[in-house]
Amino acid sequence: MRLTVVRGDFPLPPSDGDELVISDSELRGWVVDGRILARLGRCRDARLLTERLATSGRPMLVWALRAMARGRCYIADIEGRERDVTLPLLLRWSWQVVREAAGKRWLLRAIERQVDALEREPRDELMWRRDASPLYLRSDLSFSVRAGGSVGHIAGVANELARLARPPIMVTTSPVPTLSEAIEVHQVTMPERFWNFQELPTLVLNDVCVDEARRALRGRPVSFVYQRYSLNNFAGLRLSRELRVPFVLEYNGSEVWMSRHQWTRPLRYEPIASRIEMLNVSAADLVVVVSRAMRDELVARRVEADRVLVNPNAVDPDRYHPAIDGSRVRARYGLGGATVIGFISTFAPWHGASVLARAFVALLQRRPEYRTTVRLLMIGAGPDAEPSRRILVDAGLGDSVAFTGLVPQEEGPAYLAACDVFASPHLPNRDGTPFFGSPTKLFEYMSMGRAIVASNLDQIGEVLRHDETAWLVPPADVDALADGFAVLVADSARRQRLAAAARDDVLAHHTWPVHVARTLEALAARVPQRG
Repeated sequence: MRLTVVRGDFPLPPSDGDELVISDSELRGWVVDGRILARLGRCRDARLLTERLATSGRPMLVWALRAMARGRCYIADIEGRERDVTLPLLLRWSWQVVREAAGKRWLLRAIERQVDALEREPRDELMWRRDASPLYLRSDLSFSVRAGGSVGHIAGVANELARLARPPIMVTTSPVPTLSEAIEVHQVTMPERFWNFQELPTLVLNDVCVDEARRALRGRPVSFVYQRYSLNNFAGLRLSRELRVPFVLEYNGSEVWMSRHQWTRPLRYEPIASRIEMLNVSAADLVVVVSRAMRDELVARRVEADRVLVNPNAVDPDRYHPAIDGSRVRARYGLGGATVIGFISTFAPWHGASVLARAFVALLQRRPEYRTTVRLLMIGAGPDAEPSRRILVDAGLGDSVAFTGLVPQEEGPAYLAACDVFASPHLPNRDGTPFFGSPTKLFEYMSMGRAIVASNLDQIGEVLRHDETAWLVPPADVDALADGFAVLVADSARRQRLAAAARDDVLAHHTWPVHVARTLEALAARVPQRG
């Protein structure tokens, strides 16, 4: 039997029958609890599947793969490139890891010196050149994220910068689907340094991004630097200081806070991460946030309120519109003429997929006749997908739901078009602080012209109005969510009324042209222009 281990958030491919396919986290579990011992030498061959060889680093899990494979062991990517894992290669990688373990202190001190210098450097009087292109910097390490709200936001902003200003020059760690062909894209190749150490690759990425941007620009002027903030990255600020142009920071929430309070593990190097985060929000000429809760959090940290722009997420109404044909998706998943409740997500825990699953169970238990007329379509993949599936299967409703797995960003509208009612069951923050998100799916739902049942949660309840543009329910309330579905499933006229009002509202207030125009206007108000 062949063993295939899939790295990161990359979706698990189907097995060919003579193949065992698992995630890298499952393999780690085998190593930790000793189950790997029973599998030593039992596999015909073994491979680690990653998105790109150039971003695979030096995964030490291949030691485990090598031990389980009698024959070939290799790393493969989705474009068909392969790298054999040999004993000399493993020994070389292991020696490099030992050397890097001794060099961690040197790396951290070097980063601290750079942060010290940026903190001391005064902010210059800048001019914004309207006749030059912006530099767009995407610096996260989520190489396998090819769909979802973050991807939609990146493409939406970059595409509208190309239309409303000039086509940006983009430096990115990963390809961006649905990006305009007018945008010049330069993809960062990550070095293998410190790859097996928690958080350290994000620090290494600073110099890598700066160097790639310099190569991309080749001395050309830029109008401003726009960076989507990511953990431990200050490359955008460095470049703006070097180029003497304004720095616009898109800030989607504190990475430090999320590591403490949300669904990720605490940061190992939190003090330097906190300094870098504060450096960015304090030094940016304009900080763009998606909600008032996020602005209030920054102001509480003594960021000047007039440098913070509240700019909710948005949608491309030409890509997401009511006339899209969803019949092929309905046929693919056997949805027939059923009323379909749809949910699209990367299945992060705060998206509320498990609450949705329990609400669907409650709906069909209360209304048994819906077993043949109502279906649930769960679009996407992520950590909360399997727990949600288990809830439905355990309730005997496996035949009433379809899980699509990861759907390419460009195919998302067709999947949404297969639905009659959309669900946005977002959950409150665990520590009781205001929900600071602005779900991109919300605006896509509105633009598709379908009825929505959503949590009445901070900005969601500000964008939507109960029984005018959506049906709002208390967050995390399974019974209320089920009741909301029951109301809309039973009343097609109400569904049509809510859907039409939501579409009108999103066209007026929440498109990417409106979003980017607000950013450019706010920047112009703060920084003089020329050209």
